[in-house]
Amino acid sequence: MRSISIFGTSSDAGKSTLTFVIGRLLQERGINVGVFKAQNVSNNSRVCDDGSEIAVAQYFQAEVLGIPTSYHLNPVLLKSGHGNSASLIVKGRVVEDKEVREYYRDLDQLKPAVNECFEYLSERYECLVCEGAGSPVELNLMDKDLSNIYIAQKYNTKIILVADIERGGVFASIWGVYNLLPEALRKNVIGVIINKFRGDRSLFDEGVTIIEERFGIPVLGVLPYLPLNLGFEDSQSLKNFIQNKPHPAQKIGIIAYPTMSNYNDFEPLIADESIFVEFITSNVALESFDCVILPGSKRVIEDLRWLKKTGLFDAIQKREKEILGICGGYQMMFTEIIDEECVETPEPSREEALGFIDDAIVFQKEKVLTKGEYSIFGKTVRGFEIHHGVSGKYPLWYEKGHIKGTFVHGLFEDEAFEEYKQKTVGDFIATMRDEIDMERILEHVL
Repeated sequence: MRSISIFGTSSDAGKSTLTFVIGRLLQERGINVGVFKAQNVSNNSRVCDDGSEIAVAQYFQAEVLGIPTSYHLNPVLLKSGHGNSASLIVKGRVVEDKEVREYYRDLDQLKPAVNECFEYLSERYECLVCEGAGSPVELNLMDKDLSNIYIAQKYNTKIILVADIERGGVFASIWGVYNLLPEALRKNVIGVIINKFRGDRSLFDEGVTIIEERFGIPVLGVLPYLPLNLGFEDSQSLKNFIQNKPHPAQKIGIIAYPTMSNYNDFEPLIADESIFVEFITSNVALESFDCVILPGSKRVIEDLRWLKKTGLFDAIQKREKEILGICGGYQMMFTEIIDEECVETPEPSREEALGFIDDAIVFQKEKVLTKGEYSIFGKTVRGFEIHHGVSGKYPLWYEKGHIKGTFVHGLFEDEAFEEYKQKTVGDFIATMRDEIDMERILEHVL
């Protein structure tokens, strides 16, 4: 059986979503399916069953398919670094911060880890659905493309193109990507899925004819625009969430600093019909919010300095209503953040923090990666920790007056949200099931 690569004709075309949708539809036909992404760039990550760290998209895909999570699903992960550098995570563990040019120069050193993980999964699953990254035909980077070209060529995967019609220029994007692919890969293209179509589907019948007859590319489906509000992978997907809550009982403001991370923490709040969620990107008045949340941050000191520059630092200090800090946001609540080991900063640094909690945060080289049940704020939370900063006095959580904070992610997830998630994903897949030509896909995969 052949594995499948999902190539987008642009960024945010819907590759992550189509990966789990096609995976589930293959599962329904009795095929043992795994998911894989060789290299991801995301500040959103989760702790796996094996204690490693992978991008949230692959974690969410595995959840949907009901398969174990491990670093094999996403062997290379890049997170924001200081300046032009990126934090390089290989096989679920932080290796080092690398300048982007160095990363591309040393790319061949990562291929053994990618191969090992792909082949490990291939021994356990009949078919891997492999998510690509960005566009597969960035001509100046094609020889450095682990997630698209490298996997498709080395493992001879079948290819499905995904095109976002909402962006405009859908014909040009399909024609351009298909014809810029290496000839051997063009032969492996099963067809294209048109994603995020709004309105009367019949209005695109002529478009389907053009793509199939003039381009010679089968159209495997025209999928309706359907917001999922789950599995947000990056800031672009976060901007696409939709709320229709005319009479919310509570209004929550989330400080969206430049390197905000793990905003999947807030999916349960977005799903709750009684809560209106607003992401705050400038110094707006905070009095109207029942609760202000300081979320996770990939670059805690940089984002703390951003708070000071925008004026939000002073506004948060003066606030008398509830403030909640999670992970990086929790660390900002202490008196000081100390990075003598240059974990986040290019040279040893100390930064005054909000001063709500009577202790300092000290960054350590070894990242804390744990997953399990936590007793915090009077309830049991199934969550995870993923942080370099530590506190000697308050290693897990703090609560006093209107100030609450914790290192634990997953604070708002509960049984009700799990039921919501399962129903939402099930309904989403049911809609897509009727629109995707799985028989044609199976002809090429089996």
